[in-house]
Amino acid sequence: MTTAVKRRRLPGADLLSKAVGLQRVTLITGLVLVAGFVLVAVFAPLLAPYGLAQNTADGVAFVPQQGPSAEHWFGTSVRSEDVLSRVLFGARTALLVIAISVTLSLLVGVPLGLLSGYVGRWVDKILVLVMDAIYAFPSLLLAIVVSIVVAGGTSSSLGGMLSAAIAITVVYVPQYFRVVRNATVAVKTEPYVDAARVTGASTARIMFRHILSNVTGSLPVIVTINAADAILTLAALGFLGFGIEPTQAAEWGYDLNKALNDVSNGIWWTSIFPGTAIVLVVLGMTLVGESLDETLNPLLRTRRAVTSADKETVDE
Repeated sequence: MTTAVKRRRLPGADLLSKAVGLQRVTLITGLVLVAGFVLVAVFAPLLAPYGLAQNTADGVAFVPQQGPSAEHWFGTSVRSEDVLSRVLFGARTALLVIAISVTLSLLVGVPLGLLSGYVGRWVDKILVLVMDAIYAFPSLLLAIVVSIVVAGGTSSSLGGMLSAAIAITVVYVPQYFRVVRNATVAVKTEPYVDAARVTGASTARIMFRHILSNVTGSLPVIVTINAADAILTLAALGFLGFGIEPTQAAEWGYDLNKALNDVSNGIWWTSIFPGTAIVLVVLGMTLVGESLDETLNPLLRTRRAVTSADKETVDE
C-alpha cells in the first residue's frame, strides 16, 4: 500500500503560481520592493550611521548641505543632519504609521460594514449617511483637520505617529465600510446564513463566523492600495507642516519641504533621496495591489484563461 505524500508549499507559492507572464514579473518586483522597505524599516537603527536628528560626531559639527562623501553617503541637509540616516529612519516611521492606520481602519470599518449590511433598517441608514459624509470630504483636508485635533498636547514620537495614523485611519474607514457592507447585503440571504439563523445562532455569531469569511476576499487588494496611498498622505502632511515633528521622528515629506530652497541652488541630494524612497515604496505597494487584484479576481482569471485558449487555437 502506497501512501500519497502531500507536499507542503511555501506561503504565497499558490499566489505566484496563479500569476503568469508580465503579471508575475510585476508581482515579484512589487514584493521585492515592499520586502526591502520592511527590512530597512525594521533594521533602521542598525543600518543608519547616525541618529535621525544627529548633527555632530565626536564633538565636531557636520557641515550643512555637504555633498555626498565617504562620511555622508547621501550628503547632509540644511539642518546639518545626515540624509542617509533620515531616509532610513523615515522608512521606520512610514511602516509604523501604515501598520497602525491600516489596523485601525480594519478594526473600525469591517465590523461597522457587517453591522450595517446585516442589520439594515435605521442602523444602516445612519451609518451609510455618516460614511458618505466622511467619504465626500476631501481626503487630504480631512487628514489635516483630524491631525490637528488629535495632535494637540502630544509631544512624544509615538504620540506624533499615532496622531498621523489616526488622521489617515479616518480617511480610509469608509472604504472598508462600503466594501464589506455591500458584500454583506449580497450574501445575507444565502442559504447558509438562513440555516445558521434557523439553528438559533446569535447575530454576532452569524456576522463574524458565517458572513465575515465570505465578504473579505477583496480586502487584501484594498489594504495594499491604501497602504501606498497612506505613504503619500503621510508625506503630504509632513510636507505641509502638519505631520510629525522632525526631532521626534524622521519623515520624508518634512525633509522634502526643507529641501525646496536647496533645489534652486543646485543642491539635489537633500530632495532626490527622500523623494526616491517615496516613489519606490509606493510603486512596490501599487504593483503588489494591482497584481493581487488580477490574480485573486476570478473574473479576470477567467478572461485570461479564455484569451490564452483563443490564442492557442489561432496558433494551431
